[in-house]
Amino acid sequence: MLLEDDMVWKDAVAKKLRRLESSMAKIAERVDVPELQEWSQSRTRANTPLVETSETGEQGHSVSPQPHSSEPQPTWDVVIDSKGGPASIPASCISEMRLGRCQTSNLASAGPDLISKGLLSLAHAESLFEIYHQRLDHFLYRILGDHDSLHAVRSASPLLTAAICTVGALHSPNLGHLFDSCYEEFKSLVARLTFSSSPNADDVRGLCIGAFWLDELSWALVGTAVRIAAEIRLHQGLYKALDGNRNAYLQARLYYLVYICDSHFSVAYGRPPMTRECDIINAAGRFLETRNATEDDARLVSQVTQWSILSKVFDAFGVDVDAPITAHSLPQLRRFSISLDTWYADWNERFKPNRNVGNYPHKGVGLHFHFAKLYLCAHAFRGAPTAQHGSRSLSPELEEIANSGVLCAMSILRVIASDFEFQSFLNGLPLYFDTMIAFAVVFLLKVSTKYTMTVQIDTTQILALVRDTVESLRRITQSMHQQHLLVRIAEGLQKLLWRCQEPPQATPQPLAHCFPSPGDVGVTPDDLGWMQNLTNFDFLTNIPNMGDWFFHDNTIGTSHTDNQLVSQ
Repeated sequence: MLLEDDMVWKDAVAKKLRRLESSMAKIAERVDVPELQEWSQSRTRANTPLVETSETGEQGHSVSPQPHSSEPQPTWDVVIDSKGGPASIPASCISEMRLGRCQTSNLASAGPDLISKGLLSLAHAESLFEIYHQRLDHFLYRILGDHDSLHAVRSASPLLTAAICTVGALHSPNLGHLFDSCYEEFKSLVARLTFSSSPNADDVRGLCIGAFWLDELSWALVGTAVRIAAEIRLHQGLYKALDGNRNAYLQARLYYLVYICDSHFSVAYGRPPMTRECDIINAAGRFLETRNATEDDARLVSQVTQWSILSKVFDAFGVDVDAPITAHSLPQLRRFSISLDTWYADWNERFKPNRNVGNYPHKGVGLHFHFAKLYLCAHAFRGAPTAQHGSRSLSPELEEIANSGVLCAMSILRVIASDFEFQSFLNGLPLYFDTMIAFAVVFLLKVSTKYTMTVQIDTTQILALVRDTVESLRRITQSMHQQHLLVRIAEGLQKLLWRCQEPPQATPQPLAHCFPSPGDVGVTPDDLGWMQNLTNFDFLTNIPNMGDWFFHDNTIGTSHTDNQLVSQ
């Protein structure tokens, strides 16, 4: 814009000088002034204008084109790559596709960030960066890659800077009041990125960070991250990474992060994944052969391989939660169970304590395993009759799988209720953990109240474990930011637990000293009607300000939210 304004100004000045020259020449012809006569003669000999004009002048000189052309500039061209053979990518003959724009472009990083705009002081930004860099980034295998300072992040991408500060504020005990301003700036930058012609890998990092921790934006951020990752061809990084190329190594590991992020918010929600089982996913084990590979990369690859198994489960059994598992499908279900058992055996003893996140690398393997097995084994309850429809009708094979699901859900809750170190991780772990904790609680409540004739369980033990878990969550979330999803989940689970208790007029329950009375949490006798139709109970519809991405029907893709969550 500055260049165009400069050209317009020069244009106007040139026109005025042309008119001045012409007028002076006419005066020189009529007035006997030696200086003017000499000037006029020298100008005639030169026979050139003092300044080129942008349009035809009085003397008939040709002009340069106007700076504002009405004709659109071509953005595509047909080319031939002399180095490539006939077996090239079809769209490589189109210049814009062939250039692989964005791989080296840094145009998206140009411009002010929330610090230069005055929305956040440099000191506060440094503090938020440290919260993310020293702790949160290590839960997700170091999304930042080689960026080890706020200065490096600001130079890379304003969107990445905003994502880090927003997520840092969400998990800061002292700077939580900065969350709203950071969040609004992050949303603004994401909206601008949607139609940007030059996003880069650091913008993808920012999108992943937002998706992993910001519940209201997660699904939209994942979609944009997957699109840009494909556009800038991160999936091609593995080939050069195996040859020792550092940039290709960073591209490949970023694509793996995009794949995991997509899986967190697709498979677990009954949505088809946007990423697919391409070469880079199938060859994830080879990534650890690169000379740049670290233990964080091993953790990353462990998750890629696990989600590859769960994606196959999704493809094999779909999302029809009312269709029972057939005898023909049982061998496949068992093979998936064996694959997960093998995965656990391969990775359970692989990781050492991390100086930033303690024993999470090791303990996280166990919890991820139980999450995955619960997701798989819950399929056994598809189409299973409830207690009010007669006796147990599951085959012995399905009953075994169903019982495994119950044991996995109980293992998850025992960790949350009794492992104090893992409790310290909850204000930092990504949203997927919050979702699966809620899933485990609701799963056990459904089984213990509606499917007691389907599987052999100790209802008293399960309800006691659920109570301990909810009590722990309420205690843990007291110090969390109110926008943290786990805060709302803890509130919702407490209400749900009360609905599982006897009506208020009955004998007081042992939990009276731990929880407020039913009236204090908005439970009325009418609410207890959910017990007659537990399958259709939406366990968090009464919680205010719930994000549609997780709890409401239009996101999950079914008319009964919790039915799909449990059946998957």
